[in-house]
Amino acid sequence: MLSFWMGLAANVVGMTVLVYFVYFRRHFRRDLVLAYIALSMGIFAVTMLLSGSGAGVGLGMGLFGILSIIRLRSDTLTQEEVAYYFISLAIGLVNGLHPDPAWFSPAVTAALVLVMFLADHPGFAPRTQRQTVTLEKAYPRSEDLARALEGLLGAKILRTVVIELDMVRDLTIVDVRFKVDSIRGERETGGSYQLANAPRQNAPVAQETWS
Repeated sequence: MLSFWMGLAANVVGMTVLVYFVYFRRHFRRDLVLAYIALSMGIFAVTMLLSGSGAGVGLGMGLFGILSIIRLRSDTLTQEEVAYYFISLAIGLVNGLHPDPAWFSPAVTAALVLVMFLADHPGFAPRTQRQTVTLEKAYPRSEDLARALEGLLGAKILRTVVIELDMVRDLTIVDVRFKVDSIRGERETGGSYQLANAPRQNAPVAQETWS
């Protein structure tokens, strides 16, 4: 019984810290706050019931796998949001099983929250960004493409992945990872860095799509 109450407390406290004090302060998406809390608490409740029944945990894990696939396909999530999604699932599962000794599930929960706090810290590579850029010109040569993107973004290009090269419509769609030059004066908003508006003289006309 002690392990159950410890697991319940760890799930509530752990998800509160993870969602309200880590995720929301960095990503500002209110709808996913509800989704993460509901996911973790729902998994906690069902896992707790299945662990003490004849159905077995294996059946419950299979059901959660199907539900998680449906949830991830139902909306567009960034890779960061997918990471929080699976951590919420893991926290609910660990605490729902509440294995002995009683301190084990709280310790695992604290470790998972700490991992997400450090891995998603805004201090890690704050000037490295990623965009999907649509250029109104076809660039079959990677050197020309890199120069065009450097002029457009005013940043050091780290890697480019051409998604589409249309010679007929004179169009290039590219996934670009770049490092913002500090002299452009990045500004930090809520833990994330955004590009300041910079002049784009002598740069190709482009439509930018943020990822």
